[in-house]
Amino acid sequence: MKISKEIQEFLLEDALERFLRYVKIWTTSDIKSASFPSTKNQLELGKILSNELIDLGLEDNIHDKFGYVYANLAPSEGFENVKPIGFIAHLDTSQAVSGKDVKPVIHKNYDGSNILFSQNKEISLTIAESPQLEEYIGLDIITSQGDTLLGADNKAGVAEIMAACVVWKKFPELKHGPITVCFTPDEEIGRGTRKIKKKLLPEICYTLDGSEMGQLEIECFDAWGATIKLKGLNVHPGYAKNLMLNAIHIASRFLSELPETESPEHTEEREGFYHLMNLEGNEEEATATLIIRDFELKNNQNRMSYLENLKKLYELRYPGLKIELNFLHQYQNMLIFLEKEQRAIDLAKKAIELAGLEVKIHSIRGGTDGTKLSEKGIPTPNIFAGGMLFHSRKEYIPTLALQKASEVIINLAELWTN
Repeated sequence: MKISKEIQEFLLEDALERFLRYVKIWTTSDIKSASFPSTKNQLELGKILSNELIDLGLEDNIHDKFGYVYANLAPSEGFENVKPIGFIAHLDTSQAVSGKDVKPVIHKNYDGSNILFSQNKEISLTIAESPQLEEYIGLDIITSQGDTLLGADNKAGVAEIMAACVVWKKFPELKHGPITVCFTPDEEIGRGTRKIKKKLLPEICYTLDGSEMGQLEIECFDAWGATIKLKGLNVHPGYAKNLMLNAIHIASRFLSELPETESPEHTEEREGFYHLMNLEGNEEEATATLIIRDFELKNNQNRMSYLENLKKLYELRYPGLKIELNFLHQYQNMLIFLEKEQRAIDLAKKAIELAGLEVKIHSIRGGTDGTKLSEKGIPTPNIFAGGMLFHSRKEYIPTLALQKASEVIINLAELWTN
């Protein structure tokens, strides 16, 4: 099975056009929002995609009030009894960096020099900080103007799935079984599958939400959230000796006890960490939120025990101080579930190889919608979308990745027919 040059060129053109259009739609999610989806702008992109899927002739099209988009592509003639598969990408972008008014820039025929940003003279994109750039010399590279993120996470995945749908309609010689397409809101804030309709998805799915070309991710962090609330006692600072329990000051000391070597900025590969996300409050009360990550559950349990012991120590050290410590298990390592569905992994590897890429098995230092779906009983490996340096103003993607990820989707669909 080999995708023709004509189809490859069409995929690149279509996926690129869509990507450049989709990233301009502001879909930043908001972890502080109680609504679902967390931001209304995600509904705008979902509506556009739903209408485009209808125009392409996909069936059972749904765009629900929570922002999810579902649609089914009928199988090629003679392949009605083939096992259905699904392809999933998320609509939102990270709130870490602004995703409003994204203006994508194509750097033609990248020559290996530093890439500069017209709207942010203080930063540049270099091979030193992203070594993969050296492999992309001679390719076209897309970035933002430096004042926003680009949105390749996950508009690239959205564009690649849509381009594959176009090609299936335009080139009927490409065989496939029943295909389900699903786009989800709020993945970046951990809510991507919270209101998903599991019954509308097939038994096997793939997310297009990975990074480097060739990557296949079948393992992720075991993930916990921690909330630490300190209740102190405020007294006028002029008369506070031996009386005041300054909650936010004590919280700062408490958090300084976390091992610096176990923070995101000092860890890589399979090393876990504590990550302080927020600290707010005053003398009377302070609250800190953390995430705790590792590939091994026992390592996270050790970190939580460490926090429990710190709580006891600080309540002894500061009589009258009350500390509430709560943990939430956010998601499990998806490998626990995926290793039971080896065929889904093996066919993904073969699909990547057929696209002319080296398979790069990678462990996700984070999670995806596929993490929770696998836990819900729908094994969902994660395939590359092609972007790099996600969630930053230096985020980029080679245009070739848009084509190659689309090829992998098409290859996978045909492989499942055998």
